[in-house]
Amino acid sequence: MVESTVENPASAFRNLEDSPIIKCIGNTPLLEIKLFESEFPEVEVYAKAEWFNPGGSVKDRPALFMVKDGLETGELRPGKILLDSTSGNTGIAYAMIGAALGIPVRLVLPANASDERKATLKGYGADIVLSDPLEGSDGAQRLAAKMHREEPEKYFLPCQYDNPANPLAHVETTAPEILEQTGGRVEHFVAGLGTTGTLVGTGRGLKAKKPDVVVHAVMPSESFHGLEGMKHIPTAIRPGIYDEGVHDNLIPAGTEESYDLADRISKEEGLFIGHSAGAALVGVREVAKQIGKGVIVTLFPDGGDRYLSEAR
Repeated sequence: MVESTVENPASAFRNLEDSPIIKCIGNTPLLEIKLFESEFPEVEVYAKAEWFNPGGSVKDRPALFMVKDGLETGELRPGKILLDSTSGNTGIAYAMIGAALGIPVRLVLPANASDERKATLKGYGADIVLSDPLEGSDGAQRLAAKMHREEPEKYFLPCQYDNPANPLAHVETTAPEILEQTGGRVEHFVAGLGTTGTLVGTGRGLKAKKPDVVVHAVMPSESFHGLEGMKHIPTAIRPGIYDEGVHDNLIPAGTEESYDLADRISKEEGLFIGHSAGAALVGVREVAKQIGKGVIVTLFPDGGDRYLSEAR
């Protein structure tokens, strides 16, 4: 564990509305993707570039909503430490928000999380507790829950996998942005399954305004995979926020194929994306094959800089 840099956890938190960095969350660019243009010339593909969030990933959105909910309900108050499990990105978002607001943060993540993510968490001053790497994100989730059970008055545990504020962030921010940026032309939405908040929330938000939008979920094709942050739902702890009724299709993505597409788009379009974004591209290509013509929007959760210590 890394010792906390917060000297007085019981001191009053700073006002969320006064933080300039938090005001930068959301409103990320929508980029046109040309990777499959020659193969599917009548399919338009666009991607939300979520690494433009100040914390570097899509997880800034739900982390902010979960922290706001904790503050509003009084569950997160001076004297408590924000505790949650993470594969990295949500933890970095918590750590950034915690640093901005004076909230102490302690995070449980698998010991095999990338060195870049660990270093970033330490840079924001968060405590780190490492869980069994062989148990992945499920093991981190179990350990965080155990720590909270043992000392419930010490911790605020938002539990990103079960917190309704997670998908709500995407209902209220991501979906409206996509509708506005496409002029309502979006016909298909493709996103990966991790906590499932992005897929569930964005899908709900899109369908509420445009019911004929088809939502496609992308999941690792095997239980043992190298797609950090993603879950093979049949063999993992099922997130409480997961609503399979939101997506119309479920597309499997292999680790190697996802890595290959992430590598291709980096070299061919200058978009240095993470592996889960590569998995989203696997889904996009499959949807393009199915429809032949139309407008597809996907979401790139983070950039490739978080995976530099891992083989690509």
